[in-house]
Amino acid sequence: MTTVTLSPASTTSPGNPYVFYRNKPSTIAGHKCRNRFRPKPLSAALIEDTRPRVLPPINGAVPETNIASVSSSSSSIVPSSIRNRADDLQAEAKALARAINASVYNPELLKYKYANRPFKVLQRTLQILVGLGSFGLKLWIDQWQGQLEQNRRSRAIELRETLTRLGPTFVKIGQGLSTRPDLCPTEFLEELSELQDALPTFPDAEAFACIERELGLSLDTIYSSISSAPIAAASLGQVYKAQLKYSEQFVAVKVQRPGIEEAVGLDFYLIRGLGFLINKYVDVISSDVVALIDEFARRVYQELNYVQEGQNASRFKKLYADKAEVLVPDIFWDYTSTKVLTMEWVEGVKLNEQAIIEGQGLKVLDLVNTGIQCSLRQLLEYGYFHADPHPGNLLATPDGKLAFLDFGMMSETPEEARFAIIGHVVHMVNRDYEAMARDYYALDFLSPDVDVAPIVPALRNFFDDALNSTVSELNFKTIVDGLGAVLYQYPFNVPAYYALILRSLTVLEGLALYADPNFKVLAASYPYFAKRLLTDPNPYLRDALIELLFKDGKFRWNRLENLLVQGKMDRDFSAKEALQPVLKLLLGEEGEELRTLVIKEAIRVTEAITIGTVIDTYNSIPGPIRTLIPNGNGVGMPLTDAEMESIMELRQQVLRIWVLLRTSDNIDPTILQPILQVLQEPEARNVGGRVFGGITQRLAARMLQQVLRSPTTARAPTV
Repeated sequence: MTTVTLSPASTTSPGNPYVFYRNKPSTIAGHKCRNRFRPKPLSAALIEDTRPRVLPPINGAVPETNIASVSSSSSSIVPSSIRNRADDLQAEAKALARAINASVYNPELLKYKYANRPFKVLQRTLQILVGLGSFGLKLWIDQWQGQLEQNRRSRAIELRETLTRLGPTFVKIGQGLSTRPDLCPTEFLEELSELQDALPTFPDAEAFACIERELGLSLDTIYSSISSAPIAAASLGQVYKAQLKYSEQFVAVKVQRPGIEEAVGLDFYLIRGLGFLINKYVDVISSDVVALIDEFARRVYQELNYVQEGQNASRFKKLYADKAEVLVPDIFWDYTSTKVLTMEWVEGVKLNEQAIIEGQGLKVLDLVNTGIQCSLRQLLEYGYFHADPHPGNLLATPDGKLAFLDFGMMSETPEEARFAIIGHVVHMVNRDYEAMARDYYALDFLSPDVDVAPIVPALRNFFDDALNSTVSELNFKTIVDGLGAVLYQYPFNVPAYYALILRSLTVLEGLALYADPNFKVLAASYPYFAKRLLTDPNPYLRDALIELLFKDGKFRWNRLENLLVQGKMDRDFSAKEALQPVLKLLLGEEGEELRTLVIKEAIRVTEAITIGTVIDTYNSIPGPIRTLIPNGNGVGMPLTDAEMESIMELRQQVLRIWVLLRTSDNIDPTILQPILQVLQEPEARNVGGRVFGGITQRLAARMLQQVLRSPTTARAPTV
């Protein structure tokens, strides 16, 4: 049986929060410590060794500023790579059993609970009214005096400070409001986005007692050491660094704040009552405030269940940690419960600490690009994404990986919305504002009975100015602010997932702007969009690609060339994959309209290549011999300078596109295999015949013009 000696805080090494003590019997206040850890504040931890030792800070810096911790998805005593999968599942099942009674958000249950506790409700109500009431009074005075716009920034700052004073629930609400452009003006969005989960710590004794109570083990059974004070504190809990006794692995131990469930439940009970009043009497807010509060409360309650957070981390790791530059920590299920989460320890630097990152020979922009690519995969491939990616939850590891932390708040993008977002970008590129407005149905911004006609002019007014530059040069925040202004004026109901997506990408762009003021998140995102448009066989994206490439019955080769240039920048782009879906669509049962356009364009291209090749051949002939050829241009057809220039330009575009395909990083001789397979189909032969017939007719018509033209009007074009 191991017992622990607790030494006074004066024995702690200056500036070092990690202190370890001898492993010998001790007495505290007349009671022997046997298999029970009763620490005093700022006192110690555990170790098997008989000599005291100190855990040095990483890189010589204070741990709070350059280290963070997270958790991992599979094991407890030995690394997940070694453990048997059956053991992992068994450990996770036990953790789920420990969380069987975890609370879930139930507004009716909260109403029943607090209806019988009037004094507690009244006390908290007065606290909230004093804070928010004084803020609301100032807003009313501003409106009465006509100074609402003038004082908007200062009032936004006051709201941020008020929510911080009111505690964890209101900090979370403030963070949620910072992602809702349909509810808050720009100034409030900016100020509320600065809210961080930085609250006072709670006593270490309570944290250690919670660990023992939740896991049913004494601390000296679990750890050989644990930090004497938390290395991080947030609104819902605080984190300690520890070393597992049997494996000597360092882990992060996240412990829930005592009484947090009671405090959050009471707050949401009161806030929900306020939501009913807002819905009834405040006309300026078009969204259902009670529904928004319920949705947000459910997410906060999910954060209170650390077993759920562990499962979130495991799922996130399976989906996105397949990339070498992304790190997602593992969960140690044997030491995880509803209120205690034990995770793999990750050393790293917060992504907003540029000087430290670059001092390690890393580049912030490389890490931000990794974050953007991972966020796009989260958003548009699997739809499961990290909903709270503030700088404290993103770490740069010493080996240059981007580590994602804190998986308490996750969200999902509906499948239909994933493709609608890509289509929305295409419509923005094409300045098709009517289609952009219709996208809001698929995105669930508007109910089908809402007329989008009044919204189109607002979109046109904003984007016509914003799109003076190319899309890739746009600042993402500019677009978010512009859309936010539109959403704020019209009856939009922004889904929670979309608001969280905007926040995620805005945070990443903000981090990048510190390193490079000219950084544009859309420029970094565009290769991914291009790759998806060119390679994804989804019908919605195929239609979006056709819409992008064809306009007024004409094929826009410059758009295809740009897509290929951008798509090649994505490391997963494959030219081979870009051919098969297009060909299948072209030759499908519903492809007749597209085939007509493609045949028409194929005739133009074939003519351009044929005539261009003849002209190149003619120009390569020595001058004296060239004079012997009739008509003087080597083509034998009446072509104006404008026609000749158009033909040569089209030929050069097609050749450049072929070079892009041929020089793709993943190119191999099998790139033509999809074409050869499709050419076996009857419809392909039919298309080929129509193209051959069309080009024959076109060349014959030009020859006929040459024969019938008047010698006096004939003129040899300049080559």
